[in-house]
Amino acid sequence: MALHFPVAEYQARQEAAIAAMKARGLDGLLMFRQESMYYLTGYDTFGYVFFQCLYLGADGRLMLLTRAPDLRQARHTSVIEDIRIWVDGPEAEPARELRSILLDLGAQGRRLGVEYEAYGLTARNGKRLDAAMDGIAALLDASDLVSRLRVVKSPAEIAYVRRAAELADAALDEANRLARAGAFEGDILAAMHGAIYRGGGDDPANEFIIGSGRDALLCRYFSGRRRLDPKDQLTLEFAGVYRHYHACLMRTILVGEAPARQVAMHKAAVEALEACKAALVPGRPIGEVFDAHARVLDGAGYRAHRMNATGYSLGTTFAPNWMDWPMFYHGNPEPAAPGMVFFIHIIIADSERNLAMTTGQTVLVTERGCESLSRQKLDLVVN
Repeated sequence: MALHFPVAEYQARQEAAIAAMKARGLDGLLMFRQESMYYLTGYDTFGYVFFQCLYLGADGRLMLLTRAPDLRQARHTSVIEDIRIWVDGPEAEPARELRSILLDLGAQGRRLGVEYEAYGLTARNGKRLDAAMDGIAALLDASDLVSRLRVVKSPAEIAYVRRAAELADAALDEANRLARAGAFEGDILAAMHGAIYRGGGDDPANEFIIGSGRDALLCRYFSGRRRLDPKDQLTLEFAGVYRHYHACLMRTILVGEAPARQVAMHKAAVEALEACKAALVPGRPIGEVFDAHARVLDGAGYRAHRMNATGYSLGTTFAPNWMDWPMFYHGNPEPAAPGMVFFIHIIIADSERNLAMTTGQTVLVTERGCESLSRQKLDLVVN
């Protein structure tokens, strides 16, 4: 099997999930988040775009209901032994097949948690699931149960995150080398991805963000590439990925010149990032990280140009995005804890002047504070 962790680690994770289920009075958990399936069993696939459910009972029973293309995938990548297949067809009703299986497993009259907040469970399939289980078992939203277990990383997971950070650093080396007047954005992207793949990395859970000129102010990927002008700005937000574990970086690289206002924006962005890192302390609400970011940027006159969130947890995530729970925003009461991994990004988008400035690092929460996982400096790069 292509397992990325020892079987004992998967068993410990399952035992922790069962303990969390019992604490909520649940007899079983229906998982539709691919992240949960991967975390608890190693199961690695993009087959969650179809109806697919992993069941974990309070008795430790595991059962996967999926399609035929994922039968061998599950056998090869996971510790799951009980794999059931639903057959494609115009009359296929996998939710009803799941009901029959659960009845055989003793679900009648039980309380089952469901990962309703999952890309793998569409609203349509969610309604079908509710209808199929009506009168059979009580379904309760347990979307956060495994996510809360996943947020604190084990030593083995942290080793993968560190490797992902090394790959992100290698990708930024390529971007800094190539981001010059006349450079094609497609070549920059190709070189960044190539550095990650050559290092044994994986596809990211969402596209790399790249934008130059006016588009350097955007925070999302969009289709279409251009060449850099003699005087330009290039914003990049990307991730090194190893065994699906992500480590992100964000930078705005200047081409040709460094306007005084952008130099000042960069100074404020770095100060804000350092303030965020200082505020990320075990036991303190992570909303304080956002407040530190806002305090610096607002004090520097950038209130109208900043975002309303300043980063989020990272881990093993699948498409369509690498953002994990929880997020840095004002008032978030979730406490930081050692072993958590976060991406802190500082984004200043001055639409009045069409100037962008960003910086960002992935950090690991330690016993006393946090550690940056990148070797890259925060200096302003002008090519």
